[in-house]
Amino acid sequence: MNTTSTSIIEQLGISKASLTARGLLEYREAERLEVVEIGDDGKEHLLVPAAAHAWRKLKNAALDDQTLVFIVSGFRSIERQEEIIRRKLNSGACIEDIVKVCAPPGYSEHHTGCAVDVSTPCSPLLEVSFEETPAFRWLVSHANSFGFYLSFPKGNSCGYQYEPWHWCFNETQSIFPAARKKTTFSQNN
Repeated sequence: MNTTSTSIIEQLGISKASLTARGLLEYREAERLEVVEIGDDGKEHLLVPAAAHAWRKLKNAALDDQTLVFIVSGFRSIERQEEIIRRKLNSGACIEDIVKVCAPPGYSEHHTGCAVDVSTPCSPLLEVSFEETPAFRWLVSHANSFGFYLSFPKGNSCGYQYEPWHWCFNETQSIFPAARKKTTFSQNN
């Protein structure tokens, strides 16, 4: 376990046993990143080069099908993940509830530079209602062919809430847990 992650996890009051029980794995932060997209707010969204290349291809194919998708969040550092959790704690949420919707620092796929949270115009950001959009249906039908997989479908083994907006590039499948590396969305979920 990364010493930085261990210290942060302990400070936040997250038990190692709870992480192990959920089968969560620690991820290393990506070192080589590139800007793949710039949000309307000017925020640069970063991914590792292979994921960035695949995202551009996916986005262009979606546009060819009159479907617009954009990145809400890409790479996140361990420190940024800690900030997000501390903000939720400061707003009065308890850590047990927070870690059902937000990965503990060191345990987020976003650290790898391969994960994206996505949306489409006129859809609330990071809401389950994203599954009702044409963009989500397009992703379900096409994202796998670009190497992107829905990481946290309904009833996922990690105990996270269903996240139809969270997709992860998985070209080599070497950085992902075996139980999740080939997870795809099924219309039966």
